[in-house]
Amino acid sequence: MEYTLLFPVLVAALLLIVATRVVVHRLYTHPLAAFPGPKLAAGTFLYEFYYDVIKNGVYIWEIERPIVRISPRELHIKDPYFYEEIHAGPSKKRARDLKYAVAFAAPYSLVGTIGHEHHRLRRSFVNNFFSKRSVTNLTPVIHEKVDKLIHRFETAFANSTVLTLQLDFAALTADVITHYCYGWARGYLDNADSSKSNDLVDAVNGLMTMFHINRFFPFLSKIMLAAPPALVRWLQPCMADLFDMKARLRDQARYTLEKRENLHDVKVKEENYIFDALTGPEVPDAEKTLDRLEDEGALLLGAGTETTARAIAVSMFHVMSNAEVGRKLLCELKTILETPTSQASWLELEQLPYLTGVVNEGLRLSHGMTSRLGRISTKAHIPYKGWIIPAGTPISQSNYFVHMDETLFPDPHRFDPERWARAAKNGDYLGRFIVSFTKGSRQCLGMKWVFIFFIPFIFTYLAGFS
Repeated sequence: MEYTLLFPVLVAALLLIVATRVVVHRLYTHPLAAFPGPKLAAGTFLYEFYYDVIKNGVYIWEIERPIVRISPRELHIKDPYFYEEIHAGPSKKRARDLKYAVAFAAPYSLVGTIGHEHHRLRRSFVNNFFSKRSVTNLTPVIHEKVDKLIHRFETAFANSTVLTLQLDFAALTADVITHYCYGWARGYLDNADSSKSNDLVDAVNGLMTMFHINRFFPFLSKIMLAAPPALVRWLQPCMADLFDMKARLRDQARYTLEKRENLHDVKVKEENYIFDALTGPEVPDAEKTLDRLEDEGALLLGAGTETTARAIAVSMFHVMSNAEVGRKLLCELKTILETPTSQASWLELEQLPYLTGVVNEGLRLSHGMTSRLGRISTKAHIPYKGWIIPAGTPISQSNYFVHMDETLFPDPHRFDPERWARAAKNGDYLGRFIVSFTKGSRQCLGMKWVFIFFIPFIFTYLAGFS
C-alpha cells in the first residue's frame, strides 16, 4: 500500500519540479525575459487563456501597451508605423505563427500555410483570379445581383417589413462570390428567409466563436470534422453549417480533379472557376489534394461573404444615419451619374474623393479581423526602439489599434470621409494605415472585393432612393 501511494506522489513531485524549471526559465533566462509585461503572462499561457477563452476574447484590452510580452513566446507592439514591419512585403520573409494558423481549422488553405515560400507558391495559383482586371469583369453580374437586392428593399418598404441589413448584404456578397468562384449561386437574394438567417454568416460566426479555443486546443477541430454530422450539429450548430458547405465544395473539387484527369491536364473552356485555377497544369500534384481544395474553397467563400458584408453594413449605417454625409456623397455621385439608373465604371468611381473617403472610413470602422495574427521573422532579428526582437519570435499587432489611433485619426470613432482629403492635401498618405486586410506578402487576396461590391451598391442605393 505504501508503494502504491508513493508512486503518484513521486510523479506529482516530478511534474512540479519540471513545471517550476520551465516557469523559471521563461521568467529569467528566456530570450524574451527582459521585455516588459505581466509576469503571469511571461510564465504561463494560462493568463492569455483566461482573457481570450474564459472571458471571450477580451485580452486585447490587457495588451494595449507600446510593447508587451503577452505570452511566454509572443510580443505585441502597439505602433501603427511598425505594422508594416510585422506584416512585411516579400523582401522580408515572414512566416505565420502556427498557433494562429490552426485557429481557422483549415490547415491546407492560404491562411493556414506557415512558411513564406510555400505561401508564395500557393498564392501564385490564384493571383490572376483575384486581379483587379478579373474582378472588374464581374461588374455586370454584380449589378444584376444589386438590382435584386434593391427589389428586396422596395418590397420591404411597400410591406413595412423590417430587414436585417447585415444579412441582406451577406446575401448579395454570397451570391456574387459563389457565382464567380464556383459557377453556381446559392440564391440567397431569391430566398426571403435569408433576411433572417444565412448559413454562411452562421458558419463564419461559428468559426470565430471557436477561434481562441482552437488556438489552445487545435485537435478539437479535427474531432469535429471526424464526428458524425448529427452530433456536430447538436454540439455546435454554426460549425455544422460550415462542415455542410465544405462537403459541397469537396464534391465540386473532386469533380474538377476528375475532369482534369480525364482531359490529361489540357486547358478547357470551363477553366474559369477557383478550383480550375487551383488545379491547373502548373500546379504541383502535391497541391491538388481534396483536403487542400476544400480548405481553400471554404476560406475564400467565408471571408468573401461575411467580412465584405460587414464593411458594407458599417458604411451604409453611417451614410444613412448622417444626413450631411449622405447629401455630400449624393452630390458627388451625380457628377458622373445622370439618372438613378445610370451606371459608371469602377475607374470613374475611383476618382471621386468623397466616395473614396466613405469607402475608407467604412473599412476603417469595420476593422476586418481584430484578433492578433502573429508573424515570425524566422532568421533575422528585428530592431524596435532600442529593443532587439530575437528571430523566431511571434510578433503581433491588432489592426483595431491602428484604425483607432488618435494621432492618425483624430476623433477616431467619428465617421469622417473628409479626413482623407484633408490628409492628402497635407501630403499625408493615410491609406497605408487601412489594415483591414493586413499588409505585406500575406495581405488578403479579396481586398478588391470590398470596393467592387461597395461602390456599385452605394451609388445605386443613393441614386435610386434619394
